[in-house]
Amino acid sequence: MILRAFFVLLCFSAGVVQAQQYRWTDDKGNVRYTGTPPPAGAKNVQKLDTAAATDAPAEQVPFEVARLQKDFPVTLYTAPSCKEGCDMARGALNKRGVPFKEVQVWNPETADQLKQVSAAAEVPTLVVGRYVQRGFEQGGYDELLDSAGYPKAGQVPPRSQKAPAPPEGYVAADESKKPAQSPNPVAPQKAGPYDTSGLTGPAPKTGQYGVPAEAK
Repeated sequence: MILRAFFVLLCFSAGVVQAQQYRWTDDKGNVRYTGTPPPAGAKNVQKLDTAAATDAPAEQVPFEVARLQKDFPVTLYTAPSCKEGCDMARGALNKRGVPFKEVQVWNPETADQLKQVSAAAEVPTLVVGRYVQRGFEQGGYDELLDSAGYPKAGQVPPRSQKAPAPPEGYVAADESKKPAQSPNPVAPQKAGPYDTSGLTGPAPKTGQYGVPAEAK
């Protein structure tokens, strides 16, 4: 009985533990996020846990999901200005009970980080292990999570991980200050290099039947 209780406690502890994340800068000035300690020459090393990195409340993680997080960590790249698509991406992960790290793309450093993992600057972008899905597409998300072995929706309790607060220093664009534009702007037309409006053709030549005389 004591052994069984110890085993249950051990599984529970493994299920709720949060993976340690590191933020550091390499010798080229690139900001890196890894789940392992950075190399000796790394600069600006910071330790981040999963809850701090996602700004999400700590929630109990089932043991089988915690085990998958180690081999197939899930990262969602969003942006403060991304609303509907990023909300749908977040909701799809929460529905399946998948914990994820959310990285907001809003400055050159985070934009470079996204390009390094996806070769594009599109949000939302989902990364599951080494696999990438750009944009939100329910079938694509399910395929990536299924291939990694994550439980399907309904097999584990759903999560309620919310969008993080905008990063410190982020300034939203003020749409009210943009200059008013005509609903159907028409650019002035200019004569191009092949504009024939000012050209005349050669004088007509006399053919087999001659040129008809002009009416008098």
